[in-house]
Amino acid sequence: MTIGWRSILATSFFRCAALALLVTSITTMARADEFEGPTFRKGLWHFVRTLDMVAHRKAKHRLLERELTACVDPTVAMKATFSSPSVGNCVSVRPEKKNNQYTFANRCDFMGPVSTVITVHSDESYTEQNELSEGHAPRVELVVAHRIGDCGAGSEQAARTLSH
Repeated sequence: MTIGWRSILATSFFRCAALALLVTSITTMARADEFEGPTFRKGLWHFVRTLDMVAHRKAKHRLLERELTACVDPTVAMKATFSSPSVGNCVSVRPEKKNNQYTFANRCDFMGPVSTVITVHSDESYTEQNELSEGHAPRVELVVAHRIGDCGAGSEQAARTLSH
């Protein structure tokens, strides 16, 4: 039985592809473990989210105000925020940390490219402000979050949403 060059090349190709996939997986897992953002205590958290359209420097129009109380681990959401990938022409930048604030000059978000400032008050309280200045309708989203206690029995499924 003889092994042809095509067979050898195909085998080498698949070994290289498998090795590349393994290296990529290890690198991705290492990056996930390198989270350098804030961490928070899991528990029952209360969130207030507002979205304003900025007409002028001093004039804002409230587009949305929502409240949510739920049993969550906000650190999981922070990991997603800090690993915000580049999307199309939007290129995310790494945050700068100064005292208790994390500032993203540009972060790719569901609203588009935004500037984000996360202010950590403690492991039980933070605010996140996202400013979208592109387009004809600049918007500011503000999330105020604070932990209100431990999760009770069945509270992981229970969440109360109030809209105004």
